[in-house]
Amino acid sequence: MNAFDHWALGAAVFLPAVAAGLLLLVPRAQETAQKAVALVFTVATTGVGVYLLTQFDYGNSRKLQFVVNNRWIDVINSRYHVGVDGISLPLLLLSMVITVMCVVYSWNHWPEPHNPKAFLILMLVLETGMNGTFLAQDLILFFVFFELVLLPMYFMIGVWGGPNRQYAAIKFFLFTLFGSALMILSFLALYFKGGQTFDMVALQHSAQTIAHSTQLLIFAGLFMGFAIKVPMFPFHTWLPDAHTEAPTVGSVFLAAILLKLGTYGFVRIAIPILPQAAHSWAPYIGVLAVIGIIYGALGCLAQRDMKRLIAFSSVAHMGFVMLGIATLSPIGINAAVFGMVAHGLITGMLFFIAGSVQERFGTRELSRLGGMLVQTPRMGWILGFCAMASLGLPGLAGFWGEFPAILSSYQPAAGLSLALFRTFMVVAAVGTVFAAGYLLWMLQRAAFGVPKAEFADAHIHDVHVPEYIAWTPLLVLILVLGLYPNLIFHMTDGAVHQALRAIGT
Repeated sequence: MNAFDHWALGAAVFLPAVAAGLLLLVPRAQETAQKAVALVFTVATTGVGVYLLTQFDYGNSRKLQFVVNNRWIDVINSRYHVGVDGISLPLLLLSMVITVMCVVYSWNHWPEPHNPKAFLILMLVLETGMNGTFLAQDLILFFVFFELVLLPMYFMIGVWGGPNRQYAAIKFFLFTLFGSALMILSFLALYFKGGQTFDMVALQHSAQTIAHSTQLLIFAGLFMGFAIKVPMFPFHTWLPDAHTEAPTVGSVFLAAILLKLGTYGFVRIAIPILPQAAHSWAPYIGVLAVIGIIYGALGCLAQRDMKRLIAFSSVAHMGFVMLGIATLSPIGINAAVFGMVAHGLITGMLFFIAGSVQERFGTRELSRLGGMLVQTPRMGWILGFCAMASLGLPGLAGFWGEFPAILSSYQPAAGLSLALFRTFMVVAAVGTVFAAGYLLWMLQRAAFGVPKAEFADAHIHDVHVPEYIAWTPLLVLILVLGLYPNLIFHMTDGAVHQALRAIGT
């Protein structure tokens, strides 16, 4: 490993934090300089991600690479241990790309109150927390980064959000904090019962000696912490409010990355460290997953606000991810990781479009929209493309997150009830029909027909240049990953088998 390899992960995590520190020194009046600093450093961080992508050993994706394992907090035996494998690499790259696109989109889309400097600093701190979470291999380090994302998002919603922003921000904060409290208790239990170490790799071996009844309780705490973040039914109630009130960029971060921290926690921590407890919990996770799929879809059909509809669709789509995880099978976990990436790209795009619709028309009410293909044809076609991707059209990325998750339910891990999981498969398949219903309904109301009378004579600007720049990479990735899903599956498969090795799959 050369010198840069040793520092690559540190750069991936802390370059955005350095940029945030530099922004503190830039006068508030110099907006162009602030934007330039944020853009240069986020692009540089993505460049580090591309370097990791080119230097990654795909034949050995099950093994942690670019590892740094140094002393940190000796008194509790916690170390600065970071590394990347086939599961964390695609999610790390997703975080980097989304952040760059959010900076570009914000170039001429600043929410009120107008304070680009503070808003950019929050975005950069947010990226530090997200990237660090995907790379941490120590439970305390993971917890620090996992919690770091909480405050920037709280302020994004609470300061720059909609009319009910304070209620939504406090609700988001309290829900997440409650889950985090249970999660840290589980981490402490693993420390004391698993050999007094917070190292995730070491715990995969030492935690196997914990009594099964104790494992079940520890897994329950982890489940609560991660399920609230996903969010799974019935812990989802904070999500629609947070999405509806958040500024556009905040909604994109929330949908594209922050929800994935919960599902990633299941795959990275809960299942590899407590595989037998995961096996016992799997049927219950599956039940909540398919309830979330149907409930989220029905919730979408009841919405009249475009952004709130997309928010409820996240509950349904993350249900497919959790169903794949619940099968504890290689196909299911691979589908879950692919689903995380696909959902991040597609739903992130849908929230970008919803934000631009709000800016152009001054409303997101579907009853007041219509005729986008007449007034803003490019935005209308992009909305149609993303709606098709979200409903799982073959050839686009959304299909490979949903179809393999449904398929994996036919043959879950050994010892799980075939009848139960095949019932889940049928229910989830019905959920795809509902998804087509609500997405086509949204598309029909917003894009087809003629413009409503209040906008008929208005000049509505179509896609702006910063929007083209921000959206094009996401649209290309949705298409490319749909046509060549092995770009992700080749990366994840070895690491997924490694995570499931204690279950015997």
